Amino acid sequence: MPLKQSPRSLLSICLSVLILLPLLGGCTAAVVATTATVASTMHDRRTTATVMDDQEIKLRARATLSEHPEISEHSRIHVTSFNRRVLIFGQAESRELADKFAHLVSRQPKLKSVYNEVEVRARADNLDISKDSALTSKVKGSLWQISIKGFNPTRVKVSTTLGNVYLLGLVTHEEGPAVIEHVRGISGVKKVIEIFEYLEE
Repeated sequence: MPLKQSPRSLLSICLSVLILLPLLGGCTAAVVATTATVASTMHDRRTTATVMDDQEIKLRARATLSEHPEISEHSRIHVTSFNRRVLIFGQAESRELADKFAHLVSRQPKLKSVYNEVEVRARADNLDISKDSALTSKVKGSLWQISIKGFNPTRVKVSTTLGNVYLLGLVTHEEGPAVIEHVRGISGVKKVIEIFEYLEE
């Protein structure tokens, strides 16, 4: 199981950063973002360093998409990263576009793997995006109904496009199947794609 930061050590880091804020002037926004990242790892099974790497990987992948209009103008691709693994999903006009973007993303440092779940089909419109956002919130909220000792729903990353729900996270062999089965039963979910990593027990 990955090493975890203790709540006391994370709290100390956050308090120390907050005390220094008045002295940092223009760096305040960056420091606040870093503090939020540190605080979010309180219940995370990833290390703080891995959480920050995931954020950096995701931002770089999104920047790569913006830098390649030949891809971005003919697709609606989303990117998320968890435990240094990237999931790209959404829609593209051709398989070549999706594969090209996956290849560009795979060249990033610190990356373990890329999961290319981009579908070749018409792009989602604004109404679809709104529905997907609502479904993501619905799925996240419903995970609190799962009754497994030690299970914390915030450890499951949920992403949605066109009713397809993608699940990432570091889970136990008891938690993973329970989450998948639960999400499959939620109204509005068309398909569940799980990209869980299972902890050694």
